[in-house]
Amino acid sequence: MKLLKTLFSSLGLIKKLSFNDFKARFSGSYFGILWAFVQPIVTILIYVFVFQVGFRAAPTDSGYPYVLWLIAGIVPWFFFSEALLSATNCLVEYSYLVKKVVFKIEVLPVVKILSALFVHLFFIVFAVVIYFANGYTLPLHFLQIPYYMIACICLVFALSYLTASIVPFFRDFAQIVNILLQIGMWMCPIMWNESLIASNPMLLTVLKFNPMYYIVSGYRSSLMGGSWFWQNPRLTIYYWAVVVVLFFIGQRVYGKLKVHFSDVL
Repeated sequence: MKLLKTLFSSLGLIKKLSFNDFKARFSGSYFGILWAFVQPIVTILIYVFVFQVGFRAAPTDSGYPYVLWLIAGIVPWFFFSEALLSATNCLVEYSYLVKKVVFKIEVLPVVKILSALFVHLFFIVFAVVIYFANGYTLPLHFLQIPYYMIACICLVFALSYLTASIVPFFRDFAQIVNILLQIGMWMCPIMWNESLIASNPMLLTVLKFNPMYYIVSGYRSSLMGGSWFWQNPRLTIYYWAVVVVLFFIGQRVYGKLKVHFSDVL
């Protein structure tokens, strides 16, 4: 496809812009890029205090402490939400590049996704350190972390071209995406255990329609041991079918609206 060919031919540009974007987000602040890591860590600590200390969350059915169970689920969500929000606003943020006729604006969503990936890689290492600090070793299933990370990147990639195409014409759409992400976080079993609704098979089935359920469950299986991704063929096929459909919709909308971006920005 034309979009994929353009991205492949611009790998060098994407790499350079992604690194520059990551540094530029915190340029001028005293602690610089440290803020990219401080805020998510503080958020995790707040959730642990609220749910484990305040609500006295019981040990999970996996046998792991709540804090480890939470980290395994929230780390991929942090990446997904940050990458999607950043990619959604990329055309507005880089409007001066969009107006340049010779610049390949197709790379901008990917630049934002890779910029968020730098922080995500740190938090995977952070999660591993926390697990070891609590006396837990990583299971063999940890080898599938790259697979689930790539799967999450593909989901954001598929969504971002759709959301980024709408924002130049309807600026409020970025706020709608932000609200939907907040709702989606609570609809996904990140801070609560899906066993709570095990008695309602229909509700549990609806829960699995959320593509991020596949990613969150996959990260937990990778860090705490569970199943390999090929042991859930129906869920795996469903996930990738959703990604493909979203990608075709996104790139088609993007292709139709691309010629008008410079006029409205």
